[in-house]
Amino acid sequence: MAAVRALLPLLCLALLLPARAATEEEEDGVLVLRANSFEQALAEHRYLLVEFYAPWCGHCKALAPEYAKAAAKLKAEGSEIRLAKVDATEESDLAQQFGVRGYPTIKFFKNGDKAAPKEYTAGREADDIVSWLRKRTGPAAATLTDVADAEALVDSSEVVVIGFFKDLASEAAKEFLLAAETVDDIPFGISSSADVFSKYQISKDGVILFKKFDEGQNNFEGDFKKDNLLNFIKSNSLPLVIEFTEQTAPKIFGGEIKTHILLFLPKSVSDYQGKLDNFKNAAGNFKGKILFIFIDSDHSDNQRILEFFGLKKEECPAVRLITLEEEMTKYKPESDELTADKIKEFCNKFLAGKIKPHLMSQDLPEDWDKQPVKVLVGKNFEEVAFDENKNVFVEFYAPWCGHCKQLAPIWDKLGETYRDHENIVIAKMDSTANEVEAVKIHSFPTLKFFPAGSGRNVIDYNGERTLEGFKKFLESGGQDGAAADDDLEDLEMDEETELEEGDEDEQKLQKDEL
Repeated sequence: MAAVRALLPLLCLALLLPARAATEEEEDGVLVLRANSFEQALAEHRYLLVEFYAPWCGHCKALAPEYAKAAAKLKAEGSEIRLAKVDATEESDLAQQFGVRGYPTIKFFKNGDKAAPKEYTAGREADDIVSWLRKRTGPAAATLTDVADAEALVDSSEVVVIGFFKDLASEAAKEFLLAAETVDDIPFGISSSADVFSKYQISKDGVILFKKFDEGQNNFEGDFKKDNLLNFIKSNSLPLVIEFTEQTAPKIFGGEIKTHILLFLPKSVSDYQGKLDNFKNAAGNFKGKILFIFIDSDHSDNQRILEFFGLKKEECPAVRLITLEEEMTKYKPESDELTADKIKEFCNKFLAGKIKPHLMSQDLPEDWDKQPVKVLVGKNFEEVAFDENKNVFVEFYAPWCGHCKQLAPIWDKLGETYRDHENIVIAKMDSTANEVEAVKIHSFPTLKFFPAGSGRNVIDYNGERTLEGFKKFLESGGQDGAAADDDLEDLEMDEETELEEGDEDEQKLQKDEL
């Protein structure tokens, strides 16, 4: 007992001592955060960019070297910005806390504030990450006091915009700064230095976009208004022809230009460069209107894109056009010729509204109606789904979709249940190979009910994906389990979602979407 009493002061002292801080763990200059080190990192680093990733995620693997490169660049500059990562499959509580729904999800924390971290929305290359972070932590445009400052900025990134204004307090300069605040992924500079004006052969106020591709630079012409400047930057900041890769995808989909023409071109094809040059020669005529993209159709990562357009590898080279407004609409040229003139003709006809959307359809199987679950394709969809005498419940699926595979045995049982019903039809359609004008599919599986009658009504199902849930829905005439209007937002496409198949336990947060 005396020994215990003797130890009490030491125990009390130990309790009063601060807990030993978790040592910071790093990989390639990127902080590795866990539940027990996350708070400490927020407290120690004023600016912290955190990637929530999954080890199996292909997009995360592609991002890793660029993320590390960005971390190294900032460290070399002595920046107080740090990059970090969290394995969301291991630290599921952290992922849930910050609303992680797909991989990678990247969030920016400032001054330790956990309440509303900023979502990272720019590109996936090191320069994009660094530029975005500089905009979030410094002035919209760096003040360039001499030629050395200007040259350093121009060299720092693929695309740079510099405003030359003799009076930095002028209305023109203010409009330039307003534009600079709007653009996340391009560094801006501003200068009133006579030496800087002279270096770039500027005699009056002006704006130059410098780039390491195509013409090398573009000079702004027009009134110095924010919208004019933004249109100028939008039209000139991407290459005339851009290759679709993991890194360029955010620039392509996140840009202002929502009409894209795609050249599916295997790099192994004969006259590869000639075909690419034809595409590039056509592109100049549609700057700011249509984005020209080429895709290596031989690359395994791009096979899903070919499927989406109903193309096979042996059909490439090929051209398709897509609009990414509220609904995605695809267009196919009448000619297979890939000359610059034919591509220009196709684009001009599209802009003039003279081309109809291209809807894919498989051939109708002879036994499409012989099984309990009827098989729909583009060619028979209208006839079956909008039969005025039938209530038709359709699953729109993708063959690779994990959730669709889980649903398949339940859907088959549902078909068996209503096999001989006089007016209920259970059906399915592979939406990667079939498209219909009446219904746009944004995620898999999507379940829609087409009630009998002449109104061509469509009811979205948002109830439980169980046999009992489906039966209640059908017996209630499409009422019990129908989606409310605000539930339809859940069907929208999540571009950050990883689509690779893998262990189900590892992919709890994964959504099977386009």
